[in-house]
Parts: sequence; structure tokens; C-alpha cells
Amino acid sequence: MNSRRRTMLVAGAAGIALAGLPLRVLAQAAAPAAQPEMTADQWVAEFAGGAEVTDGDGVTLTAPEIAENGNTVPISVDAPGATEILLVASGNPVPGVAKFTFGPLAGNQAVSTRVRLAKTQDVMAIAKFTDGKVVRAKSNVKVTIGGCGG
Repeated sequence: MNSRRRTMLVAGAAGIALAGLPLRVLAQAAAPAAQPEMTADQWVAEFAGGAEVTDGDGVTLTAPEIAENGNTVPISVDAPGATEILLVASGNPVPGVAKFTFGPLAGNQAVSTRVRLAKTQDVMAIAKFTDGKVVRAKSNVKVTIGGCGG
């Protein structure tokens, strides 16, 4: 092999290696920092920021009573006037499932998603309102194993 061809091959390999470097660095920078394990109550307390969390009107949580497949459980929350909604699944290894934030131009304050539940547990929706009120709605979801419905 002549020296010019060898030089071009080495330069090309170095260019390919350097081109992938920024992607690897960006992927590491985008990865979330590892958080210590938090309980469901700690998630709620952090979200509430010291405000008293009350059970009551203002938040409607819709979840199935029995989920035959814990991998995809449909959940919907309606909280008219809310600025933020937090979904918490108390029996999951990481209880904080999702957090939704609504801007001033949001048409409505409702969300619908599918969550993964590790076992039978309580699912909570906590909503913050513009007047500082924090309201919780709770539902117990029974996760069946094998989809037998019982």
C-alpha cells in the first residue's frame, strides 16, 4: 500500500471517530442525574412546595378499577384552572410517573396517558392551581397477573 493511500485511510478513520464524539458527549449531558430513591409522599411534598395538599373538588382522576395489563394502564386527569399536574404511582420503584405544566394559553388543563404499574397500588393525581391551592385525587388500580381479570 502506498503512503498516500495509508495517510488518507488514517485521516478518514480519525475524522469518523471525531464526528461521533460530540454525539456521545451530548447524550451523556442529556441523561438525567441519578436521584436517590424517593417515596410517593416525598414526591408529593416536593411538588406541593410546602402547601397543604387537600382531597376534594377540582381534580378528576379516571383510571380503571382492574388493569389486566400493568404495562399499559390508561389514566386521564382533568383539573380546570391548574398550572401543573403530577401523577404518582405509590407502588412503583420510582413513584413519580409524570409531571405536566400548563401555560397561560392552554385551552384546557386535562391530560391523558398510559402508565406502567408494577403491582396493585394507589395512583394519585396532584394539581397546583393559580391561587396556590394543591388538590389530590386518588384511585386504587388492581393489576392482575396473566390477564385473568381476578
